[in-house]
Amino acid sequence: MLELSKKKKEGMDRLSADDGFIKALAIDQRGAMNRMFDALGIETSHEEIERLKELVSEELTPYASSILLDPVYGMPATKVRDKDAGLLLAYEKTGYDNTVPGRLPDLIDDLSVKRILDEGADGVKLLVYYDVDESDEINEQKKAFIERVGSECIGEDVPFYLEILTYDANIEDTKSPEYAKVKPHKVNGAIAEFSKPQYNVDVLKMETPVNMNFVEGYSEGEVVHSKEEAAKYFKEQSDATHLPFIFLSAGVTMELFNQTLEFASEAGSKFNGVLCGRATWSGVVEPFAKEGEEAAREWLRTEGKKNIKDLNKVIEQTATPWHDLVEVK
Repeated sequence: MLELSKKKKEGMDRLSADDGFIKALAIDQRGAMNRMFDALGIETSHEEIERLKELVSEELTPYASSILLDPVYGMPATKVRDKDAGLLLAYEKTGYDNTVPGRLPDLIDDLSVKRILDEGADGVKLLVYYDVDESDEINEQKKAFIERVGSECIGEDVPFYLEILTYDANIEDTKSPEYAKVKPHKVNGAIAEFSKPQYNVDVLKMETPVNMNFVEGYSEGEVVHSKEEAAKYFKEQSDATHLPFIFLSAGVTMELFNQTLEFASEAGSKFNGVLCGRATWSGVVEPFAKEGEEAAREWLRTEGKKNIKDLNKVIEQTATPWHDLVEVK
């Protein structure tokens, strides 16, 4: 059972739907957003990325319980979100320093949890890359780093969402079949570690424990896991934590993400919703870049709206409300 102060519970409620499901929209991408434009062979400006995030926020937050944004490009978008949509702000710098081993995290220089709250946020999100098998020298740095942010969130009495992206220090491509074989161990080891009380995490934003592109019946090529094995890993993940946890989409297609949630539910996973990014809105980048704002709005009002409403229906059919997992102290 997760103990929450009254103020933290109020923040959690603002970030969730009334039914206790977390139906959150993520558009805190920074480097990844620039790469999406690069893939189209189009140069973009800081102001254009800000404007795209504004459009996504304005058009899609009426259908989301909350939105996750970044302070670098996302501040104008915070002002145009739907009045009933909560706000999460990212605290970490994007990416990591490739010249230093360990994918060590860092915080945005001129930010603090207090300043995040001053911007009107209802919660704080921190992303950390983590390999359970990396050296203690590296992992103890990450554990202490997360403990510090957790303590800061306790001090300001604000919900702390921790996002863990797993990797293997010896496997370069996390989309490869080689990594798919070790991913269940990496993901489920990480969720068990960061459910410990010293981190003061309120919600874990997690990858699915398997890459569904390598699961029997979902793979168009190599199969790494049978359906039975995959189901076992989803159940193990759920059983490894007492905290509310939600899935990230990791850039997969909307169709596969919805199928994944259905599979997780059938496997007995008690996940509490999603913080879904590119699967929902990535299709808007091309019309925005090539045709302009009106074309982008049209895409968001049709395809984008359909994506998020379809996802909400799947969440309601597959997820578990988080209300029963917490106690107000």
